[in-house]
Amino acid sequence: MTSPELSPLGKAVAYGGDYDPSLLFPIARAQSRATLGLGNDLPFGGVDFWNAYELSWLDGRGKPRVALAELRVPAASPNIIESKSLKLYLGSYAMARFSDTDSLRAQLVADLSAASGATVSVVLTPAGSNNVALIENLEGDLIDDLPIDISHYGPPRPDFLACDEETRADEILVSHLLKSNCPVTGQPDWASVQIRYAGPRIARDGLLRYLVSYRQHSDFHESCVERIFMDLMQHCAPTRLAVYARYTRRGGLDINPFRATPGLPLPGNPRTNRQ
Repeated sequence: MTSPELSPLGKAVAYGGDYDPSLLFPIARAQSRATLGLGNDLPFGGVDFWNAYELSWLDGRGKPRVALAELRVPAASPNIIESKSLKLYLGSYAMARFSDTDSLRAQLVADLSAASGATVSVVLTPAGSNNVALIENLEGDLIDDLPIDISHYGPPRPDFLACDEETRADEILVSHLLKSNCPVTGQPDWASVQIRYAGPRIARDGLLRYLVSYRQHSDFHESCVERIFMDLMQHCAPTRLAVYARYTRRGGLDINPFRATPGLPLPGNPRTNRQ
């Protein structure tokens, strides 16, 4: 079984000039999901949106081309792809020739799907397109300015979560204060998070304390979002729930996991003003 300690994460590596799909390093989702009591029957669906800003290759005439790549990895896939390995893999395209963009996209789909264990969607957008870099704020009520004292920064404290069983709510809450750390290098991962739910009203002060309690927690982006989803389901029992985190970019990549109760539609993939 793959393990983060065996990946190129946190290690000095040489950036080669040859296309190399073996650089992709999958990590089984089951490792972190087991700590949440999750097996094969998942209580959520969703997707991991990856945006890659450093993709370049050579066309049939040897001229460099560049594009923004949007990758969509299904939450049901057995593996995540370690981010530094993905950066190295994308970098290996720099001197690779493709007769057309469709051929490049097909190669990306094949390699990424093989690594993740499920079909990965790939959309390539030319750098000069007007559809690149559109900025949107996450919809919802911001809870960051609540006048509360906070003194706990890790590990995550689901007991901070509370709800009012007598009051029903259908609302969207947003915080920009989610921070966790890379489980191997300890580097900080910064994110904005949107929580859309229906059910007993969630206490906003407890929710904010809970999100801040990730500040010294070490885990991958996808695992943090799944933990938030499971803790909210277990402590507040919403009838409908979606958790969407937009992480800031590192190494030309940003990762944006979305998890939701079955039947909820996927969100868009807009850049926030922090991305």
